[in-house]
Amino acid sequence: MASTTFKPVEEQLSHIKKGVAEVIRDDELKAKLERSIATGKPLRVYLGVDPTAPEIHLGHTVVLRKLKHFQDMGHTAIFLIGDFSAMIGDPTGVSETRPPLTREQVDANAQTFLAQVYKILDPKKTEVRYNSEWLGKMPSYDVVRLCGHYRLARMLEREDFRSRLEKNQPISVHELLYPLLTAVDAVELKSDVELGATEQKFNMLVHRDIQREYGQEPEAVLTMPILVGLDGERKMSKSLGNYVGITEAPGEMFGKLMSIPDQLMWSYFRLLTDVRQSEIDYLQQQAGRGVQNPRDIKFSLATQIVRDFHGTDAAVLAGGEFQRVFQQRQAPEEAPIYRIHQVAGEKATISSQDRAVLESRQWTIPPTKLEKLSRLLVELGLAPSRSEAERLIKQGGVEIDGVRVDDVRHEIDLSVPDEFLLRAGKKKFVRIVIDPLA
Repeated sequence: MASTTFKPVEEQLSHIKKGVAEVIRDDELKAKLERSIATGKPLRVYLGVDPTAPEIHLGHTVVLRKLKHFQDMGHTAIFLIGDFSAMIGDPTGVSETRPPLTREQVDANAQTFLAQVYKILDPKKTEVRYNSEWLGKMPSYDVVRLCGHYRLARMLEREDFRSRLEKNQPISVHELLYPLLTAVDAVELKSDVELGATEQKFNMLVHRDIQREYGQEPEAVLTMPILVGLDGERKMSKSLGNYVGITEAPGEMFGKLMSIPDQLMWSYFRLLTDVRQSEIDYLQQQAGRGVQNPRDIKFSLATQIVRDFHGTDAAVLAGGEFQRVFQQRQAPEEAPIYRIHQVAGEKATISSQDRAVLESRQWTIPPTKLEKLSRLLVELGLAPSRSEAERLIKQGGVEIDGVRVDDVRHEIDLSVPDEFLLRAGKKKFVRIVIDPLA
């Protein structure tokens, strides 16, 4: 008897394929969905992730969101933590053998990793597995038998390995085992569909072959594009500093998303939101014709993404703060407060109520008790050097209580108790409190 739980195949496919780079194979996926409807049995869809780092950024969420799409349509979403495979190390995209992670490193990463994943997946409907459940107990006989199901020549066709061979760079045997051992994941999970990034395609094709060798119907594979980072050029990566972490404060996320190049908006809409492709195309046309300002469209994008991770109220507040600070050039409601304490006319101390790093930081001030603004900017960490501070002042990038200061000789009298708001550049606001002379 056909189930009424699932939407029609074409409707499911339309939702599933949004943002997908490649489906291997289309006819197989369609057949699996048709059988699912006919039998009332949900597909088993899995995403395997090695917890090699504790934090997740938006780039990681692209494929996680696709798993959620299957989950929302009533299929079984399996989030596989590769705690065993992480200790081997995925050779994908690596130009040299990487040092394996320790058990302690993997366990520590996995603990924080899962809590972040639940910001996207429904914890009550997610099947969480660890591949150490089977790989950690796999006898050596079964490992040898597994290796007998795949040809070395095919493994060395892999781009990463071929490139290293051509450059006479070493390849360790355990790296060759990685796609074979993770193929056991697909066998043990009896997966119908596997999700991964485009760079994981080779591994997932191996998984299909091994499933077939072990008498199972090969899974369908969906690959997702790599998300370009904030710089608009390279893949999003924490090491490159062009990332947005999903646990970052709402205001920080909002500001970062508003900084992306305009042409990047459309892929972010496609890969990080549930906005329909037809709507995205319409917005792109409106921006292209000058009917809508790209900044306003980007504001909507940032609002949707922040809302997904922090809720509607936080997104609205972050958007309002962004407008205050960056569009209306007003100070944020909670600007950091820096106190300047002068003692005996020889040294002054800067302390911060927000950043302990500045506690007890001392510098010598002139006997006249007058300090150049350019030097104060450096002492406060608002400029990296005196020359940069002077350049910022000359360009009109410094204001005191909303009044622009463009004279590099401007001085602050530290002998007089005072309080004022200092802006340096477009983004940095601090409130300065000069305490009475001690």
